[in-house]
Amino acid sequence: MIMANEVLDHLLKVESDAAAMVSGAQAEADRRIRENEENNRTGWEERFKAEIHTREAVLENEKEKVKQKYNEALEEYRREISAHKTDVKKFCDLVNSILINNGDG
Repeated sequence: MIMANEVLDHLLKVESDAAAMVSGAQAEADRRIRENEENNRTGWEERFKAEIHTREAVLENEKEKVKQKYNEALEEYRREISAHKTDVKKFCDLVNSILINNGDG
């Protein structure tokens, strides 16, 4: 009977060792999964930030172009207005004719 007890003790020790190995393997797998997730998250964040930076630079460039075109158009408008001569007498005659015609009406 001593032999059966020894075999049983040996089998229980083997089972205990196997459980410890499985537990260790699971812990290592969990560690590797966390590490990969962190690496993937970090990589994604870096790519995302780089894309944002690129798009912001394009946006700023386009804003500057629009601002420059606006300023050029505004300056052209101011030059046209400045070049236009106002005929005060003609304006007064027009206003008088409108007032007189509206008064008759």
